[in-house]
Amino acid sequence: MTMMGGSKDGAFRSSGEVEVEAAFIGVGCNRVVGAVAWGPCNLVAFAAHHVVAIFSPQIAKVLATLPGHKDLVNCVEWILCQQRTHSNSYGVSTEEQFLLSGSADGAIFLWAYFPLKNKWRSALQVSAAHEKAVTCIAVYPLSASSALFASTSSDGTVRLWQVSLSTEAGGECNVTLLQVINVGTRVMTAVTLACFPKSSSNFLLAMGGLDNQIHLYAGSLTGQFAPVCHLKGHQDWIRGLDFSKIVEDADSGPSLFLASAAQDRIIRLWKITRKKVLSIEAENQSGPTLKMYIEGPIFKAGGNVWQVSLESLLVGHEDWVYSVRWQPPQADVVGHDDAPSIRQQMCVLSASMDRTMMIWKPDLKSGIWMNVVTVGELGHTALGFYGGVWSPQANAILAHGYGGSLHLWCEIGHEESQWRPQVVPSGHSGPVVDVSWGKNGLFLLSASHDQTTRLFACWKRKEGGDEITGQSWHEIARPQVHGHDLNCLVVVQSPGNHCYVSGADEKVARVFEGPRSFIDSLAACTGVRDDSGFIREDIQIMGANMSALGLSQKPIYSQGIGASKRESEVANLDTMEALPDAVPMVLTEPPLEEHLAHHTLWPESHKLYGHGNELFAMCCDHVGKILATACKAQSASVAEIWLWHIDSWRVAGQLRSHTLTVTQMEFSHNNRFLLSVSRDRHLSIYQRVETGDHHESPYKLLTRVEGHKRIIWACSWSHCDQFFATGSRDKTVKVWEVDSSSSSMGCSPQVQVAATLPVFKSSITALSWAPFEGSKDSRVLAIGREDGLLELWKGSITTTASSHGESGSHNSVDTDFIGKSNITEARKLEMSCFVRVDANLCHVATVHRLTWRDVPILPDETKTTMHVDRRDESQTMTLQLASAGADHSTRIFDVKFIY
Repeated sequence: MTMMGGSKDGAFRSSGEVEVEAAFIGVGCNRVVGAVAWGPCNLVAFAAHHVVAIFSPQIAKVLATLPGHKDLVNCVEWILCQQRTHSNSYGVSTEEQFLLSGSADGAIFLWAYFPLKNKWRSALQVSAAHEKAVTCIAVYPLSASSALFASTSSDGTVRLWQVSLSTEAGGECNVTLLQVINVGTRVMTAVTLACFPKSSSNFLLAMGGLDNQIHLYAGSLTGQFAPVCHLKGHQDWIRGLDFSKIVEDADSGPSLFLASAAQDRIIRLWKITRKKVLSIEAENQSGPTLKMYIEGPIFKAGGNVWQVSLESLLVGHEDWVYSVRWQPPQADVVGHDDAPSIRQQMCVLSASMDRTMMIWKPDLKSGIWMNVVTVGELGHTALGFYGGVWSPQANAILAHGYGGSLHLWCEIGHEESQWRPQVVPSGHSGPVVDVSWGKNGLFLLSASHDQTTRLFACWKRKEGGDEITGQSWHEIARPQVHGHDLNCLVVVQSPGNHCYVSGADEKVARVFEGPRSFIDSLAACTGVRDDSGFIREDIQIMGANMSALGLSQKPIYSQGIGASKRESEVANLDTMEALPDAVPMVLTEPPLEEHLAHHTLWPESHKLYGHGNELFAMCCDHVGKILATACKAQSASVAEIWLWHIDSWRVAGQLRSHTLTVTQMEFSHNNRFLLSVSRDRHLSIYQRVETGDHHESPYKLLTRVEGHKRIIWACSWSHCDQFFATGSRDKTVKVWEVDSSSSSMGCSPQVQVAATLPVFKSSITALSWAPFEGSKDSRVLAIGREDGLLELWKGSITTTASSHGESGSHNSVDTDFIGKSNITEARKLEMSCFVRVDANLCHVATVHRLTWRDVPILPDETKTTMHVDRRDESQTMTLQLASAGADHSTRIFDVKFIY
């Protein structure tokens, strides 16, 4: 998707344009059952915060996020109409595909995807489908243009709907509520639909929930669904139900199978067949018998008598079973009408909190159901699977885990055990609060309330002839897995090893250094070896082990890996410290979740003590000498900023100015000033002072100004260090100028407002000036808002000359005195919006941080293969803007300036 700015709405230049495209979206899956669905066009939809995320398993990339829901998305389900498979000569579908999603506020959305143009749209919104959260959706296609679906909710109802789908791209869709089934306090958590064998108008609805029973309802589109039977056997909540397609049985005729999964760790398979009796009354007139108990209950529906019998018990999981799915039917043979015959395979996939997925099949000789494939067993850091799905071709299976992770296995051979894990997208499962580019822009580091920091880099794919399109962003390391929510981080820009500092809901700042395994892995994945001042052979630390409490990460030395392993074997295995040793290694491709969670940790080198409350903000100067940290505060003594010498990690001083929490800090690019903004509505500027005493603070308070009427959330220096911007809860952005001309006369620099932007529709929470290399009289400011939207503003400086007597007629508040006779040059900064980024590309919750990546300076042989950021002969330059949002997503935008 692209947003372009032309000359009419304030383009970067009068004849220029700006294009904004999403280069990377990293986000985790919501921690709910039924949050993933694999549909046509080989696309996977999964619930991610308030959006539905779409990713392609072939390239392991999130392609789009669909905004619209006002609360957490709980369930997604494709409408699989077999008739909507027409394609052109290139194999691209010419029909729209449809997807349903339900959220915690009771809304149900219908999304339409047009593969021919690769476009999504919101086809239908039912904002009050339920009074409370929608928990599960099941769909049964009726034709190419209609479908029946059922939805369950925590409001104690199950509702049946009929949806009419548009037959042409962009057409109108309609939904009709057929029936509301009240289940009272016994809330249903799983539902599935099927059509009776040899019938096209009679349907069977199965639902299960907190009463440990499966309830069967029968009905039609013209009549009401009525309860016909309930199945007992499970001893805990039922979490998964799925009907098979019609199965031809030589003995009992066409049959229907129902698979059920529950928290009692058992999977039950039920067989529904037509029974040849005169009436149910005749069958039951002699009362209950042992034969009836063995054969199962019977019921009447659609003019026939049906019997439900327990086909099999599948026992193998060691924890709650959350999901069970029949293998999708595959085209078998060609019939007389030259149409492929669809046959249901007797194969079931289950996912459990025991960290495994299993595939079950009946033995060909005995008919006993057996576990034929088991994947998973992720180790001590994983907390189990919330669900699993098949690919449409049944040659791949996908699970989503407790921490928002995705896990994909593909069948690589004809042997049942040949399933290989694949690379998948990854991202945070909590609000992302901070992002920072690594040295030379080689990677992006993010911190989140999910208690992890994650490192993303551009992977240079080996296959493919086009080197540019053969690149994609992936998580290649998880440097920190913590026991507290993380609030801030900063990458130290000093020579030497890669290093960053993070702050969490504790009073300690922690310093981490990249191990040798990461340095080699970064070079292997990106194709660029960056030896920024360090000698690789001197780095003896290969990786890190996580402590039992998840607070400290201890280094693993290159000569001590085997010794560390032997010591752990001798140690008392019953103690909390007896955790498996990490095995760091050099990676040549993005690692799997199993490896990320345990083997890519960075060792912790220092702890910085001094703050009295939880850390909230930090920043580093641009030469890597001074670190500034601040914590949550309710008084001036606690709100002081601590400065640290990076070479020794000793305290350099404290700066006292604010009375409440400092929300953000930033050094000017020449490191002359330190800017801080606070909840106390003030901004403070500290100026660097030359002192011979190493124990004296290198910065002193220059000025303190009440900048806004509400909390100031964000600040940013322009790269010329002449201007800085502040953003506030009062929905305004102010651009300030630091007048340094007076300092040459022995006076302190003056700070004054250069421009005030019009009031926005929501609070301003993130700001960042672009490192633009074009005209020095132009500035580009990225603005992030509380509603998740992003805007780019242009600042242009105009200069007019006049005599001293006319200086009062100027409206400009940005005036420099040149000192030539009595002539004054009045310089005015004019700000205008020239790009409003498409809402489909933006966040859907608060933008916490924005940061630009400058054009990396790389060797000629790697410059075109590592980054798309470059200035070409046509005067086109691409910069990248990274953003962190409360919607759990980390995003990177390609911003192309065209002259």
